[in-house]
Amino acid sequence: MASEASMHATSAQQTSEAQQKGILLDARNLVRTFGGLRAVDDCSFTVTRGTITGLIGPNGAGKSTMANLITGFTRAESGSVLFDGTDIARLPAYRIAQKGLTRTFQITRELERMTVIENLLAAPHNQLGESFWLGLFSPPAVRRQEEEHLHHALKLLRDFDLYALRDEYAGNLSGGQRRLLELARVVMTQPKLLLLDEPFAGVNPVLATRLGHYIEGLRQEQGITFLIIEHNLSIVERLCSTVIVMALGRTIAEGTMAQLRENPLVVDAYLGEA
Repeated sequence: MASEASMHATSAQQTSEAQQKGILLDARNLVRTFGGLRAVDDCSFTVTRGTITGLIGPNGAGKSTMANLITGFTRAESGSVLFDGTDIARLPAYRIAQKGLTRTFQITRELERMTVIENLLAAPHNQLGESFWLGLFSPPAVRRQEEEHLHHALKLLRDFDLYALRDEYAGNLSGGQRRLLELARVVMTQPKLLLLDEPFAGVNPVLATRLGHYIEGLRQEQGITFLIIEHNLSIVERLCSTVIVMALGRTIAEGTMAQLRENPLVVDAYLGEA
C-alpha cells in the first residue's frame, strides 16, 4: 500500500511540474523491444503546448516506434506518457485520440470508397447521431450537430483547397491531395496535439510549402500543438522551434537546428547513417 501511495504521489508531482512548465506531452523512460532488438531504449522527451516540435534521426532510430507508443498503437513495456496531465500509457489508441492526441501515418489512410466530404464528416468524436436513443428522442440536437460538422468540414475544404473535390471519391485523389485530406480529417477531431509521421514524404516542393503554411496556420489560429517526424531537415528548420534527435532508440540531443549542427553526437549519428 505504501509503495502504491508513493507511486501516485510521484505521478501527481510529475503532472504538476509538467503543467507549470507548459508541457503538453511528457514521454518518460519508454522501452519497447521486438525480439532481441531494443527499438526504443529508455527514451524521454517533452513537447511544449502551442509549439511545432520536430523529431528527427537516422533510419532505424526508433522514431516511428516512439510515435506508436505515444499514440497507443503499440504498448510500452515500461515508462510513462503524460498528456495534458493524464497518464495515457495504458490506454487504447481510440481513447487517446478522444483525449485530443491524434496522428497521421507515413502512408495515408483515407476512406477510399467515401467522398472527400464524407471522410471529414466521419472523423469527429462522440457524434450524437451514433446513439440510437438520441437519434430517436432528440433529433433536433442531432441535426444541429450535423449542421455544425458540415459547416466546419466545408470551411476546412476551402482552407485546404479541396472544396472543388468535395464530392470526389477519396480513392481518386492524387498523393498530394490525399495528404491534405488526411490533415483536414484529423483537424476535424479538434485535437490538442497532432503527431505527423513524415507528412512531407513524396510531396512536391510547391505542395510542401503549402502544407507548411497550413500547419503554421493551424498552430496560430486553432492553438494546435504539433510533433512532426520528418527527414527533410530544411522543412524541419523552417517550421520547428525545437527539434528532438533520436538515435539507437534514445534521445541524444534537443535544441534548434543551428545548435544541433554543432552537436558532435548529432553529427556522428547522421554520418553513421551515411
